Amino acid sequence: MFGPAIIIFRETLEAALVLGIVAAATRGVDRRGLWLVMGVLAGLVGSAIIAGLTETIAQLADGSGQELFNAAVLGVAVLMLAWHQIWMATHGAELARDARQLGSAVKDGQRELSAIAILVALTVLREGAESVLFLHGMAMGGSSSLTDIIAGGALGLAGGAVIGMIMYLGLMRIPLRWFFSVTGALLVLLAAGLAGQMARFLIQADLIPALATPLWDTTALLPTKSLLGSILHVLIGYESAPSGMQILFYAGTLAIIVTCSALVKRRQTVQLLKPTQG
Repeated sequence: MFGPAIIIFRETLEAALVLGIVAAATRGVDRRGLWLVMGVLAGLVGSAIIAGLTETIAQLADGSGQELFNAAVLGVAVLMLAWHQIWMATHGAELARDARQLGSAVKDGQRELSAIAILVALTVLREGAESVLFLHGMAMGGSSSLTDIIAGGALGLAGGAVIGMIMYLGLMRIPLRWFFSVTGALLVLLAAGLAGQMARFLIQADLIPALATPLWDTTALLPTKSLLGSILHVLIGYESAPSGMQILFYAGTLAIIVTCSALVKRRQTVQLLKPTQG
């Protein structure tokens, strides 16, 4: 039971932390709960389908299909996070002024939430498919009984969900004047971390060079698969032994999102000042 519990805990933890961050980051946006639930349900259905097609996917592209699929999922997730952060650069101040009365931002908020729903669906899809595959492998290998797998899976699911909820409640206690800055920073780091993971899958598929493997190695101090390492892996993209290309993807994504958000915010500020100057 311990093995399945650990596996499901780690997979649930990643999905729960992402869900907790994006749920907090969309605080005050109308009907965000509905969009998040839709994303979770779509991800669960998709994960079951992907788990059933894993062998077919793995055989594509000369055996690199699984890596390419994972890289594609992560790439879309990065785009959704970037879209959200750039949207928040123009609407965050308005939401901070009044988290309940959105006025004309409601329509834009719905479009922004569709991107968040896609992100949640992709996250649940990826983690859910991996969970199903891991548990199926353990069942077929005879290392765990069906009872142990079910009990361990339930225990791991509950543990991951609890930490995700703690993250969400902790973020919601942040004063509103700092709230969007904190959640925005977390989302940018989350996007950069996903980009680094995407690079790892592309390297495994032999599509891009590693440049240096590893660039550093802190496994002895803090393994990525430890509890703290797993949390930091989701929150800031921590890798105990990253390649040089992963760091390039991480830093490049970070720079692009921050720069684009700053430019969009600056453009909006200039537009708001124009009537006053005239």
